Amino acid sequence: MSGGATVWLTGLPSAGKTTIATALAGTLRAEGRRVEVLDGDEIREFLSAGLGFSREDRHTNVQRIGFVAELLASHGVLVLVPVIAPYADSREAVRKRHEARGTAYVEVHVATPVDVCSVRDVKGLYAKQAAGELTGLTGVDDPYEAPARPDLRIETEGSTVEQSAAAVYAYLGASGRIASEKR
Repeated sequence: MSGGATVWLTGLPSAGKTTIATALAGTLRAEGRRVEVLDGDEIREFLSAGLGFSREDRHTNVQRIGFVAELLASHGVLVLVPVIAPYADSREAVRKRHEARGTAYVEVHVATPVDVCSVRDVKGLYAKQAAGELTGLTGVDDPYEAPARPDLRIETEGSTVEQSAAAVYAYLGASGRIASEKR
């Protein structure tokens, strides 16, 4: 790969996006590649503090993350973005920004059924929603628009983290986003 790329992992809360991105980043770094993970929770805390969870605020958050990802990718970094990005138009705007600048963009749908996500419930969000303590949970009482044509769809139910990360790695290699030899 001559330049960087943005690999956006979209999916429901607790689908496995960050876990897969972290595992993949470890593999890529071990090969000597320049990799950054833009975690949605960290971005919300430091770059998007003050934004809520309205459709407009979620769109703004996704655009901010997309801007940073494209900037890093345009400087040769492989950027992994494990962020829900619930709206198709927001994700499409990020893709178009990358295309307009000639920066590679890969959309990975981490397709995990909501019942599996609620069992994983890493942050306790599904339990809070079920108890009536939380509203606006993506995929439950707030929309999640699954990608119609992602570059790659990973079904995490029944797969290990390593298998899921390996599937993304294999796609990146097959699509020419990463060279077969380390840089």
